Amino acid sequence: MKIYTKKGDAGETSLFGGTKTSKSNIRISAYGTVDELNSTLGMVLSYSLSEQAETILTQVQNDLFVVGATLATPDPEKSRIDQVGEAETKHLEQWIDSMEKELPPLKSFILPGGGGAGSTLHFARTVCRRAERETVQLAESEEIPSTAIIYLNRLSDLLFVLARYENKEQGEKETPWIPER
Repeated sequence: MKIYTKKGDAGETSLFGGTKTSKSNIRISAYGTVDELNSTLGMVLSYSLSEQAETILTQVQNDLFVVGATLATPDPEKSRIDQVGEAETKHLEQWIDSMEKELPPLKSFILPGGGGAGSTLHFARTVCRRAERETVQLAESEEIPSTAIIYLNRLSDLLFVLARYENKEQGEKETPWIPER
């Protein structure tokens, strides 16, 4: 089977269920950004990470495939896969709570950075926020499960905490943001 089909050469693509739409449709942008986020997490996984981070990110990558499939399906009732829901969001919250216990409390904003893994996790957080914004924009015009938005919102929080956690594990210092007066 060839990887290229030439079916998208006119600027259209097919959604799950066969409906064709423009590649500029917000639905395509939303699940495309979820895919970009998943690839960014793949980059993070190429670094030396704590075992906890590897476990978390592998699960999150699987969850993001589900979120992407949900966003690529105009009629969620016709979806052939389970959607992310309260259980998956609860896992994110539990991981956040567990890692925050091991981190010094924040006394100011911090600049994104640190080691390779931490910096890339900060970048992933910004991609996640964009995915969330695009998903909210999609939800303003079409019905999508609210659980996708909730998951992405919580995931960005997790990625922030995970960036801090991995920087701590790697001995990288956080740089506080000190506004000029």
